[in-house]
Amino acid sequence: QSLSLSISLSTGAIFVAVDGCLLGSVILEVKAAMGGRAQVNKPHKTRFASKSSRNVHKTSLKDKHQKAHSERNLGKGARAARVQRNKMVRDQKRAAALNAKRAQSGSTSPPRLIVLFGLSANVDLGSLQRDLLALLSSQSGDELFPTAVSSEYKMRATVLKAPHGDLSSCMEMAKVADLIAFVASANSLYEDGSSDYIDSFGAQCLSVFRAIGLPSTVVFIRDLPSDLKRRHESKKFCTSSLSSEFPESCKFFPADTKEELHKFLWLLKEQTLTFPHWRNERAYVAAQKVDMIDHDSSSGKCTLLLTGYVHARNLSVNQLVHVSGAGDYQLCKIDLLNDPCPLHPRKGQDSMDADDVHDVQVIRTIMPDGSKQEPLLVENIPDPLAGEQTWPTEAEMAEAEEDQKQKKLKKRRLPPGTSEYQAAWILDDSDEDNFGSCDEENEGMVLDDGENGISSNEAFNKYDFDEDQGSLDLGGSDIETETDSVMVDGENMTREQIEDDIKRLKDAHAEDEEFPDEVDTPLDVPARKRFAKYRGLKSFRTSSWDPKESLPQEYARIFAFDNFARTKKHVLAKALELDKGSNDDTVSPGTYARLYIKEVPSTVASKVCLRANTMPIVACGLLQHESKMSVLHFSIKKHDSYTEPIKAKDELTFHVGFRQFIARPIFSTDNISSDKHKMERFLHPGRFSVASIYAPISFPPLPLIATKNVGDASPSIVAAVGSLKSVDPDRIILKKIILTGYPQRVSKVKATVRYMFHQPEDVRWFKPVEVWTKCGRRGRIKEPVGTHGAMKCVFNGVLQQHDTVCMSLYKRAYPKWPEHK
Repeated sequence: QSLSLSISLSTGAIFVAVDGCLLGSVILEVKAAMGGRAQVNKPHKTRFASKSSRNVHKTSLKDKHQKAHSERNLGKGARAARVQRNKMVRDQKRAAALNAKRAQSGSTSPPRLIVLFGLSANVDLGSLQRDLLALLSSQSGDELFPTAVSSEYKMRATVLKAPHGDLSSCMEMAKVADLIAFVASANSLYEDGSSDYIDSFGAQCLSVFRAIGLPSTVVFIRDLPSDLKRRHESKKFCTSSLSSEFPESCKFFPADTKEELHKFLWLLKEQTLTFPHWRNERAYVAAQKVDMIDHDSSSGKCTLLLTGYVHARNLSVNQLVHVSGAGDYQLCKIDLLNDPCPLHPRKGQDSMDADDVHDVQVIRTIMPDGSKQEPLLVENIPDPLAGEQTWPTEAEMAEAEEDQKQKKLKKRRLPPGTSEYQAAWILDDSDEDNFGSCDEENEGMVLDDGENGISSNEAFNKYDFDEDQGSLDLGGSDIETETDSVMVDGENMTREQIEDDIKRLKDAHAEDEEFPDEVDTPLDVPARKRFAKYRGLKSFRTSSWDPKESLPQEYARIFAFDNFARTKKHVLAKALELDKGSNDDTVSPGTYARLYIKEVPSTVASKVCLRANTMPIVACGLLQHESKMSVLHFSIKKHDSYTEPIKAKDELTFHVGFRQFIARPIFSTDNISSDKHKMERFLHPGRFSVASIYAPISFPPLPLIATKNVGDASPSIVAAVGSLKSVDPDRIILKKIILTGYPQRVSKVKATVRYMFHQPEDVRWFKPVEVWTKCGRRGRIKEPVGTHGAMKCVFNGVLQQHDTVCMSLYKRAYPKWPEHK
């Protein structure tokens, strides 16, 4: 027989059973003996006791799949939706990549534009161009725009060589290039081991290409030694020397034999080219043929004809176009022509009407719709009577006559011999006592009625030196006149005068860096008239400034947006709809077409035809509103190769994308913590500034290349590079000046300061403005002392005798309206 004994610790009962039969139970007080709870010992760790037990916790592959299926069923709906969405995104990206590849290498795509650029002057680009065209086809196009069709590579290509030393031509070719092939010569390696693969012009153009945006790039290495070992070493040394100048994706190819060029063309056929983002936002045509039709010689206008392939996007006949070097114009029609270089020529084509001008077949002609065509609106036409008041009533005229009679009856103390006309300009004593009663908000903005026999308008015109038109002596008196502009009237100046002006400009630039914004109060002009447009600010960051206050006359000619970001989004969406739709008034990319640009001045068209012999002429389609004038702001940096000072309002040529125009910018800081920005008199090297100009509206992102013309015979040189930042006429740019004075007598926190002003009336006029010292003290003007402009000041701490007392004044600055559009 088997006896079993079981104890229940939870209830304290003992069960006794024999052969499975319960005999009885005894309840004990076990909980009391164990202190209220049962003892639980820590189990022994036997997980990794042996090698075989290490895999016990692992589930089998079959069980894992079963578990995954069970978990999948828990969130089946949400996960299925997420998987479907990710699959849809992948399919869209795959389809977009396939469409982009077909657009680049398909039969309907335009020929690939390959630009050969020599990194040094000793590179022979002509032989390389001939070798590439010979490999592609035995027949090529004209000499200016040679296009070859290759059935072996299934590719069409146009090969251009950039003229070394011509910066404008190189820039225009880089803007439209699908592939830039930089050519280096291995003969640049010297005996001492040094190398000069890139000369000064090559380095300058390379930095400009980076600022514009590099497309796909390759590097050709020419003139390698014939010996195999030396050839390998020379190629390796050239690659290691130039690899830091180009993107990581750039490949290096030897290009001495046709076999090496054949390898490059075979890889180019399969390569997906990349382009700058700004270039794909607008349709453009790189003209292969340029002509002009003069309908009426008396009007001085003609029709400009540009023939070439349409790139990037659909081009509408109703939109405006910008011709490089000519300006913005409307289209009168577009001819769709038969492709002169088809990749797959058709057999037995139908005969079509041959065009009389270029002997090519016209497939279809697109005419603009007058109701849909974008108007060529550049400036707003202001109404000169919009701000005029109504004609005064009879009661107002009678009241004015009564006031005039009372003024005549009032007795005034006048100098002997004063006529009635002279007495009208002399102020009363009560008016003179009110000089210091103006509050800080109106400081420097209100002119008094006149003084010393000069009317307020005459005084304003006589002492209005704040037009900032080329000041050279900025640290002296801040007097700026048009005659001080350097190299503006260079034809009438001798060589010594030009050198002297350049020296004065450099001295002014150095003085502006050492003592920024400091000016001296003139002795012969009252400070309240000389600085009448200036005002004081309690805090540059937090003080308010109305952006609509006292705007110049040029602001009536420009356009502004209520919400620029929203307008940009709407315009880009409209351009995208134009690409997706199949309208009868648009030309798709890859089409060979001729643009008829109407009402172009004959002189401008003649210059464009001459420029077409050295560089491609680009016609770029403009987005909505891009012909209207506004205030554009650019993030700009001085180019490293330009060492001359660049003063505000100097004339520069701005190359913005495909467009170019002449402007006179002002420079300012980019203050992210305030709505006000401080004007800079010079573009300082080594840091970015903001350049503001009057120019046609453009939607960012767009690159900027600013060039400066040294002379009529000399070519333009690169002065600065940057990008378009925003379009905002309400951006507040403040010109700051600092008036300085010196303590004459100091008594702890009080001091008598002189040489800041020279008349007691000026002290009363600027009394509400706060003063500060270079050692960190702040104070205010208490009262004038004497008759020579000295004043008593109170500071927030003990003033030192060697300290300098300063006063900051501000006025809003505006760009200069361009003389050439």
